[in-house]
Amino acid sequence: MIDDDYYNEQEQWERVKRWIRENGPWLVAGVVLGLGALAGWRWWEARIERRHVEASESYQRIIDTLEKNERADALKAVDALRAEYASSAYADQADLLAARVHVEANELGEAATRLERVMKGSDDPQLQLVARVRLARVQIAQGNADAALATLGAVESGAFAARFDDVRGDALHVKGDRAAALAAWQKAEAASSDPTKPATVDLEGLRLKIADAQADGIEAPKGP
Repeated sequence: MIDDDYYNEQEQWERVKRWIRENGPWLVAGVVLGLGALAGWRWWEARIERRHVEASESYQRIIDTLEKNERADALKAVDALRAEYASSAYADQADLLAARVHVEANELGEAATRLERVMKGSDDPQLQLVARVRLARVQIAQGNADAALATLGAVESGAFAARFDDVRGDALHVKGDRAAALAAWQKAEAASSDPTKPATVDLEGLRLKIADAQADGIEAPKGP
């Protein structure tokens, strides 16, 4: 019985060795590939984190440069950040910042270009909405209220609904449709008066526009 068990174990061991000889290279290759994939994933994560930090630092340098009133250098830095980290949210934030700088200098065309790029290209839906409503304001300042209304469109504005209606009212007012403008402003006021939500518009300024329209005898169209 002992001899039979011994030979059975020997046969099993021979089978194991034969299997290892036949499959060993594939096992080794699998292990190497697995380790390589793990190392590659860790390298990729580290690279993403490093680039995130670099983009953040670049954005902070832009802010610091603007605080020094070095406008030209700041705008160059914005373009450099966009070129190097195009997929980063910091590139979009930098374009929004640069657009404000252009507006302050009455460079409305340059501001519109940057805002449209964020509106159409950002991966962040919230930044898209911010860019959209700011672009509409720029278009109103350019004297193109129709373009502003088209920009605001019928998109789902979410938490920015009050801001959208406020700017929509401004565009309608410029077009001379004061009743529709009043209705939009009142809608914006109602949305901003919700105590459970943070105000997204200048309520004082909004109420002044409403009061001025009402003082002139303007009435908002009655709903259905």
